[in-house]
Amino acid sequence: MNLIEAKNLTVTLGGHVALRDVDFQISQGEIVTVVGPNGSGKTTLLRALIGAIRPSGGSVRHQPGLTIGYVPQGLAIDPTLPLTVARFLNLPRRRSAKAAAAALARAGAAGLDQRPLTALSGGQFQRVLLARALLEKPQILVLDEPTTGLDQPGSAAFYHQIEEIRQSLGCAVLMVSHELHVVMSASDRVICLNGHVCCHGTPDVVASAPEYRALFGTGTRGALALYRHDHDHGHDHGHDHNHAHEHHHDHEHSENAPRPERESADDI
Repeated sequence: MNLIEAKNLTVTLGGHVALRDVDFQISQGEIVTVVGPNGSGKTTLLRALIGAIRPSGGSVRHQPGLTIGYVPQGLAIDPTLPLTVARFLNLPRRRSAKAAAAALARAGAAGLDQRPLTALSGGQFQRVLLARALLEKPQILVLDEPTTGLDQPGSAAFYHQIEEIRQSLGCAVLMVSHELHVVMSASDRVICLNGHVCCHGTPDVVASAPEYRALFGTGTRGALALYRHDHDHGHDHGHDHNHAHEHHHDHEHSENAPRPERESADDI
């Protein structure tokens, strides 16, 4: 059974249909990325999948006993609140110092336990949020644009950490991101969303899909060639979606290929 499976998922918010007829599955060990323009329903999809929003149509099923670790876009902390990282990790229930230290180390935030939350950099704070999610020993990590506000090297380092966590824990990873040139290379599957599933598949297939290019243009194609890597594991991704692309692309990417101009998320 899939960890999470949605069929014909429809979500209506304030009288507006945010998502319609979305089919979605994720299995153990996969990294699945959801991309789409602003207002396309990416965060709504995540919240519906983890049970924070009740669907107005369709269904969402979890594997029995499923544990989820959630990393939000950010978290507003009152700057006058004297809260250390260690105390933050003990909310809402107390954790052992050993477990907290291990989670911080796995998230790349070792040694920050006594630092005030308000003294952390953006990257450090996101890693602390990741550590807090790891304390749940999740079978699936759900990340909602976790690198918002970080520069490109910081974002790349964070996603590299996510890949290492996936490999060491064997957990699945579901994330939303606007950083197409970085995140697509780390993904087993990409889902392009715009109120519905426009296209989905491996990064190469999605980057070549007309629906994807209509939303994002073709500028990401060259960057994808530079960042792409092959995974040494396999998953059964033979899911039947209405918008699935069955065609296969056999592109060879050379390390000596011309480098594209650097793109920001706003340029894509």
